[in-house]
Amino acid sequence: MSDKPVLKKSDFQSDQAIRWCPGCGDYAILAQTQKIFPEITEKKEDTVFISGIGCSSRFPYYMNTYGFHTIHGRAPTVASGLKLANPDLSVWMVTGDGDGFSIGGNHLIHLLRRNFNINIMLFNNRIYGLTKGQYSPTSEQGKVTYSTPSGSLDYPFKPTQLALGAQGSFVAKTIDKELKHLQSMIRRAHDHNGTSFIEIYQNCNIFNDGAFSNLTDRDTKADKLLYLENGEPMIFGNDKNKGIILDGSKPKVVEIGKNHSVEDILVHDETDTLLANMLSDFTASPDFPEPLGVIYCSERPTYDDLMSEQMLNAKEQSSQNLDDMLNAGDTWEVK
Repeated sequence: MSDKPVLKKSDFQSDQAIRWCPGCGDYAILAQTQKIFPEITEKKEDTVFISGIGCSSRFPYYMNTYGFHTIHGRAPTVASGLKLANPDLSVWMVTGDGDGFSIGGNHLIHLLRRNFNINIMLFNNRIYGLTKGQYSPTSEQGKVTYSTPSGSLDYPFKPTQLALGAQGSFVAKTIDKELKHLQSMIRRAHDHNGTSFIEIYQNCNIFNDGAFSNLTDRDTKADKLLYLENGEPMIFGNDKNKGIILDGSKPKVVEIGKNHSVEDILVHDETDTLLANMLSDFTASPDFPEPLGVIYCSERPTYDDLMSEQMLNAKEQSSQNLDDMLNAGDTWEVK
């Protein structure tokens, strides 16, 4: 029997005053992270949270673990260096749609591509909250904000689609008000060996209130949310009477019980890249439900493991000392 104390939610609550607006969706994400972490963490001193700049990036202050509040868009750089320096750490990166996809976009895609064993939690509220309501890289086209008074002309990023395009090995989506689901996605991300990417829809009740109300309102969400379960048919709706089929190569919503049965419904396979790309595009049309869950998951060697292996091989193959290496090849003596 272990003498090690059992961790509780309170062990992950820091003594810092939480400085988010009352009603912000960040509170729910923080609470569920603190709640699930005792179940997935044995030693909190081996856990570190890295963030950039933005409302979401205050997260490390409120988790009673190690952490860095870094600079705008550069959290992936710090997180990568930390993981390489200490591969045994459980590294979590918290970012937002502005921090992660605007100034930090280039860093984020290469973190995903390299497949470091790092967990990314991207809070998407489709607005710049900290700087008071400018449009962000995920704001919908036509969005009226202080910086786009006539409406945004930009086409928005679709975060899960971008993560898949960057060869992310774990891509998932959840929402701040779906508490149990949010916990389960954090657990799945933790269990994945490689870069995990969770897009979390998060309501900014000050500058973009109700951006996801059709996904959270009791009267509408059953017809708007598709909960993905690996190996299970894609069924949704108040009466579980709707599903997704493939009409040739195109997805289509059908009603179960008329011309189609449950056997006709498309079954989710989280290792299928074509299926994952299709699901990541569902937000483009009001005719399709919003998929929540693991969109794609397939493990491959991680960058940090490959780097450690490469360094060990280099040490074994090298018989030279530092002085020999410095004086190898052509040398010049300057007098």
